[in-house]
Amino acid sequence: MRILTGNDLPTGDVIWWTGDGWSRHVEEAVDVADQGEPIARAEEAARRVNGAYVIDATETPDGPRPAHIKDRIRALGPTVRPDLTLKPVDPNAGSWVI
Repeated sequence: MRILTGNDLPTGDVIWWTGDGWSRHVEEAVDVADQGEPIARAEEAARRVNGAYVIDATETPDGPRPAHIKDRIRALGPTVRPDLTLKPVDPNAGSWVI
């Protein structure tokens, strides 16, 4: 399985390609197979994402799991402070409170 990730242009948040847009939640990512690079180029040209790239992932019952630790940290947050991780079921995840 191959999934597409990058950073949201306005906020810098890590985002994942869902097939018809972007999500902050890796479990919503879809397999892009060999279409990842063309999608990344088109989305960067449209200025919806920055630094998009394709990564290897494994399908799990909870959705895709990035194969490399760097991308798992990007997907789920710090490994040493589980209380700071992005909670997929939290509807306010990614909302900023100032």
